Formats: sequence, C-alpha cells, structure tokens
Amino acid sequence: MSAAPAGGPSVLVVGGGTAGHIEPALAVGEAVTALDPTARVTAVGTPRGLETDLVPKRGVPLELVDPVPLPRSVGGDLVRLPGRLVRAVRGAREVLRRTDADVVVGFGGYACVPVYLAAAAPLRPASGGARRRVPIVVHEANSRAGIANKLGARFAVATLAAVTGSGLDARVVGNPVRRAVATLDRAALRAQARATFGLDPDGPVLLVVGGSQGARSLNTAMAAVAEEFSRAGVGVLHAVGPKNVDDAPVVPAGGAPYLTVPYLDRMDLAYAAADLVLCRSGAITVAEVSAVGLPAVFVPLPHGNGEQALNARDLVAGGAALLVEDADLTPDHLRSEVLPLALDPDRLQMMSEAAVRGGSRDAAEVVARIALDAAGKAPR
Repeated sequence: MSAAPAGGPSVLVVGGGTAGHIEPALAVGEAVTALDPTARVTAVGTPRGLETDLVPKRGVPLELVDPVPLPRSVGGDLVRLPGRLVRAVRGAREVLRRTDADVVVGFGGYACVPVYLAAAAPLRPASGGARRRVPIVVHEANSRAGIANKLGARFAVATLAAVTGSGLDARVVGNPVRRAVATLDRAALRAQARATFGLDPDGPVLLVVGGSQGARSLNTAMAAVAEEFSRAGVGVLHAVGPKNVDDAPVVPAGGAPYLTVPYLDRMDLAYAAADLVLCRSGAITVAEVSAVGLPAVFVPLPHGNGEQALNARDLVAGGAALLVEDADLTPDHLRSEVLPLALDPDRLQMMSEAAVRGGSRDAAEVVARIALDAAGKAPR
C-alpha cells in the first residue's frame, strides 16, 4: 500500500496486539486505497503488539500510542489508570492532529481506547478550521465484543460486526480479509499450488494448520493416523509449527504424500491445494476459510471464554464446517469422521458452496465504503 497524494481523505485504522485485530485493519486499509487512490491510510497501534512487525512489512505508515489495559480487579493498576489514560489520550490527540484524520476505523485492542476517546472530543485540525470531532467506525472481529469496542460503539457513527451475537448493536458484515485471499480462485491456482508442495495433482488433500506455532493436539492426533490417511489416498499438508519439526510424522513412500512444514508463508497456495482444512477457529482463520470456500473441521482452543467455538458457529450451522472439541480430537475421530469426509467429493462440494454463501469476501470493501462515507461527512 503506497503513500497517496496529499489532499485525499485521511483514514486511521486502529487495532493492535494480535493478528485478530491487525489483519482486518490492514485489509480495510487496502480496500480504502483501492476505492480511493488519493486516500491516506495510517495504522495506529502500541509499541507492545505484533503491529510493530506486521504493519511496516505491508508498507503502511504506523503511529504508536500508549496502551491502556483496563484493570479487571482493584489494585495498583487501577489507581494508576487515570494518569495513564490522560497521557495516552493526549498522545492519541497528537496522532489525530498530525495525520489530519478524517475518520477513525477501530478494530479493538489496547490502542483503541485512547484513540476513541481522543476522536470523540472536539479537536482543531492541523490543516486549520474549526474544532471538530473525528467520526468513528467500529468493527468487532470476534464473536464477543471487547471492552475497547464497547466503549467505541458509544461514540461511533457506524458499528459493525463479523458475526451475530457480538454483544453490540451492530450491522453484521463479516470479517475483512486481505485482497489476496478475498479474490483467491482456488480452482485456477490448484495445479500450481499442488506442484509447489509436491502433492498429487488429482487426489484429495487435507490441510492441517494450528496457527503460526502449530497446535499440539492436532499434531498428536494426526501423527497417530498419518499412515492411514496416506494409504487411503488422502494427501496431507501439515504445518506443525517451528518448534515441533523434530516430532513431525514421517510416512513411508507408497501412498499419498504426507508433507510436514514448520510454517506456511503462502497460505493462498495452501488454501488452493486443499480440499478440506483441519484447523483452529480464530476469527481470522474462520474468515479466510469461508472467503475462499474451503470446507473445514474446526477445533476451537480449549481455554478462554469459548470464543473460538462461537466464531465458527455460523459456518457450522450453515453446513460449511464441522466442529470438534479439542478433547474429542482423537485418532479414532480422525479415522471415522475426517478421513471419510476427505474422500467424499460430493459432500465437500456442498460444504464449499455453503462456505462461500456464509463467507465475507467483500467485507473489507463494505467497511472501507462506510469509512470513506463517514470521512466525507467530517466538517472541514
């Protein structure tokens, strides 16, 4: 995303800490510049999150504000909160003034609290003119809205959500995904993708991915049935995680390839190579899988507040995916449920069509249009 000429709308995409906040923000920024090449997109995060690595790699200017984690119990952090918040909001106001922001699009996380509060108060633009509030658009990527977005929704001109039941009074638009995924033609890329990984050009392929670090339960269960999948003619592309390479299954030659890699740099090729994916159900994974129309078996993380299971709820209900609890992902389950599914092209086709119907290929563009409309309403 290259710098745009001065004079176009200034759009701030705010969200940091995890990829679940950063990726939708960058996808919307990408869509903004596609819709309006004069737009100036700036990402806002904190010094502590993944944004300090991910955002510069995408060529997007990054501004940093102080994080303001909201304490969940009485203690020293609560006593220090007012001073921290005042300093962070002051810094956020300087970012808004320096970028001459016309609209803030927030995706949750620690960076959003000070930016929402700064945008909600009248501010004199760097370009001159009367004091004005900066319009706020809130997008909630997860199945349960966090504190930051609940706060932002109080001031927002538009509140959007990826899925139903987020806890916000929001328009459901899906989760923004980057253009390379949203426009992916799996069928057209299939031959290239399978040749790249050394997979059979025609046989069924299962993609197994547990996030950037892998997932132990997925790895352990698949290792026990690796040879069975291979003998049955199901190729497997398994991202085991960089720390798990030594424990990756090794399958004798003679059946379908069982390929293990530490990490997948080209998820577009991995999606194109696969007929079915076995994976966690983080918000971004669910959004990407549905956007490309890939049938899924989701295995939600077993800890937390059950959010990952809720992320997958709509796709499971729509027939695009199956869900199995982490404790139930046994070799027997893979043998009796996942292997027959991988060998059933008619069922996979129906699930793929359901995934496309329940997906959000255009979510980034929808959010971008709403943001640009809000920016146009900002008095200058």
